[in-house]
Amino acid sequence: MRGRTVIAGIGHTAFGALSGRSATSLIVEATRNALADANVDKTMVDALLVKPSTSAPQLMTGQIVAEALGLQPKLGMSWDQGGAAVIGMISYASLAIEARLCDIVVICFADNPRTGSSEVYRSSTGTDGLFGYVGVPAAYAMIARRHMEQYGTTPRQLGAVPIAARRHGAANPSAQLRKPLSMADYLNEPYIVDPFRRSDCALVSDGGAAIVLMSAERAMQLAVRAPVPILGFGLGQSSWDVRLRQDLTTTCATVSATTAFSAAGLAPEDIDVAQLYDCFSIVPIMTLEDYGFCKKGQGGAFVEEGRIEIDGDLPMNTAGGLLSETGMPGMQLVLEGVRQVRGNANLQARKANTCIVSSQGGIMQTHGTLIIGG
Repeated sequence: MRGRTVIAGIGHTAFGALSGRSATSLIVEATRNALADANVDKTMVDALLVKPSTSAPQLMTGQIVAEALGLQPKLGMSWDQGGAAVIGMISYASLAIEARLCDIVVICFADNPRTGSSEVYRSSTGTDGLFGYVGVPAAYAMIARRHMEQYGTTPRQLGAVPIAARRHGAANPSAQLRKPLSMADYLNEPYIVDPFRRSDCALVSDGGAAIVLMSAERAMQLAVRAPVPILGFGLGQSSWDVRLRQDLTTTCATVSATTAFSAAGLAPEDIDVAQLYDCFSIVPIMTLEDYGFCKKGQGGAFVEEGRIEIDGDLPMNTAGGLLSETGMPGMQLVLEGVRQVRGNANLQARKANTCIVSSQGGIMQTHGTLIIGG
């Protein structure tokens, strides 16, 4: 299937505090922009895949969004793998196109936790809340602390991730947080949950994004301006909660990456640019290890050496990622990967023939890997 499906269009809304906007209205705006980018009329869309809102999930999300868009797709559904749903939907859509179950697919997501409700991010995990295990940061902090104890990962190495993200986000006019961050500023920040400081944690953001998928053959027939081929994808899942895992420092990114690299016929050394899920600073460090860009335990040194900066050998999260562009889970990483491969990113890497994108959900329970290229 290498290159037989393409991302034909991308679109998004503003990111940040968008008072008065519902998730559905944001999806409509983002989808309109994605269809315009692909130069496709909405009447041609026959499949719609929607990631449900995290802050206000509802039944029949796919059908509610279809109604708002004025569509009657023959294939329509909502898809929940947490943040990994983005690449999960791309994978399913690619297979459905290949099987001729559908022709043109819209994949979309939106949420408004910043001006709506962010209560879901603060909830306790069962009775463990009595002992301070409250909210998403606490769970990721356990993983980060274990990585630090096991491999000697340092606070400065954690800080290298948001520093790079903020440098890149400062060049992105769409980024929610465009203020550069120095190491001194980072180390002076208060802890949210040790070892995480404020800048180690993803933004809380309103916003929406969408992409349009079709076969490469269909894109040629429609004279799509800048289709980006999908070279490979893979999924992985750890079914165990953090408290039940035997190993906190390895994830099923190893599984999804192996599948994606095999499908693409590529290896880590063939990748020019990366857009890696960075809900917390430890996540891309571990993803770099699990993807094979460095050995296990060396992810901290990898990022500290500046290799993920725009002028490094693996520019990462070149629009700012979840730490600077928007905290919405994952779709923005695919959009920036497309821009890099097209060569029209705000902060363009010197070489971007191939791009790897990661998405993950829960507390590193689900993982998706996508490889795209020209």
